[in-house]
Amino acid sequence: MSVELRVGMIDVDLLNNGTRHPNLAQMKMSNYCKDHLHHDVHLIYKPDELANLHQFDVLLVSKVFNYTPIPKPLQELIDDSGKSMEELNGSVIEIFETYEYEKPQSTQLLIGGTGFFEDGGRNLDYEIEHYMPDYSLYDEYVKQKISEGRDPSYYSDYKDVSIGFLTRGCFRKCSFCVNKKYDRAFVHYTGIREFYNENCKVIYLWDDNFFALGKGCIPILEELNELGKPFQFRQGLDIRLMTPEFAQLLSRSKYYGDFIFAFDHIQDTDRICKKLTIWRQYCKKETKLYVLCGYDARSNDPKYGITGDYSIDEKDLIDIRNTFERISILMKFGCLPYIMRHILYKESRYKDVYVQLSRWCNQPAIFKKMSFEEFCLRNQLYVRTDRDCAAVRALKLLKQDAPDIYEKYAKLKFVEEKEYRVKPDYLLDNVLNDVGPITITDAHGLQKAD
Repeated sequence: MSVELRVGMIDVDLLNNGTRHPNLAQMKMSNYCKDHLHHDVHLIYKPDELANLHQFDVLLVSKVFNYTPIPKPLQELIDDSGKSMEELNGSVIEIFETYEYEKPQSTQLLIGGTGFFEDGGRNLDYEIEHYMPDYSLYDEYVKQKISEGRDPSYYSDYKDVSIGFLTRGCFRKCSFCVNKKYDRAFVHYTGIREFYNENCKVIYLWDDNFFALGKGCIPILEELNELGKPFQFRQGLDIRLMTPEFAQLLSRSKYYGDFIFAFDHIQDTDRICKKLTIWRQYCKKETKLYVLCGYDARSNDPKYGITGDYSIDEKDLIDIRNTFERISILMKFGCLPYIMRHILYKESRYKDVYVQLSRWCNQPAIFKKMSFEEFCLRNQLYVRTDRDCAAVRALKLLKQDAPDIYEKYAKLKFVEEKEYRVKPDYLLDNVLNDVGPITITDAHGLQKAD
């Protein structure tokens, strides 16, 4: 008869103030250990529990973000194991088969995830990867946080959603993205029922690049629609791969929240405009696009990195200009930008400008009504001293160092710019001819104050 092991689940990101999403790998491993192997599983989320890690027979550790610090007691346990990180990135099933009939003499560690390994490390065992997630794993944690006064809606992703992948992989291999393990997209799921919890209100899909599957997307979307449950692709969809068929089917789906795409680079302007024109022929619903910024100025990406005889401050201003230009284009299509600041923005002299751009764009109720200039100036109303607030300081810095950028973009307003209700052919001509892509050579015109 197999022995019952004490299994500790460690979501390292959770221990570092948490995220808005549960760790899917942890949920799958948890249910496999509980339901299939009948072990005693416990989520470790209290700091004082870290002092007693040796009480567990096996610790299953996951980390999504590479900047999340590893708690000292866990790091000490990793160091004391005498194994390399690669050796600790082993098979969950193999470790439990090893100790099927006797408990280990010391705590066994298994680690994984993009926070530890750039490509995520070893894949979960097939049986676990396609096992129903444990949607109760975080219940105790959520209950405690709510009892401490946290808003219950903050934890809706822990309580109200089914989570899974329909496909895996992406052919683009963007330099800023961790999803580089595969060079193509392929069907991953064995059926929606492998992760679908009928008690949950919504389905969240974490596919890397669903549209990269091509026409194979069609039957999967039809299957989702037949299920009749609201769903959303949380990673966004690749608008550059949009087709009329995709647009028609997706726009008629029971979609949850905003449709989300991405406009990461100014060099993709022509294609983004053409594909948004297709999209707007079928869908007038609110649409959001991720806008990457703070990356190209310091990137070595041969395709998108900003090169040329520029100082780093000039490169940052080019990046800020390109960010504003993408925002301007999205305004014309009646789309909302969602600013995604790469961590490299913190190295910029203009980091506060990036922050205020995020605050402006990422609050739709404000973005729809105010220009960037109005937003920054309005922040001053909440300051009780004569000192300029952070938003006004950022605005003044932009006006001082790049008056051309300021004059062209700071006063643009969503309500005045959007044109997507007009005839699509006219819109396409208008966007491509009047807006046009911004090239790096345009940056020679940057003006600087004396």
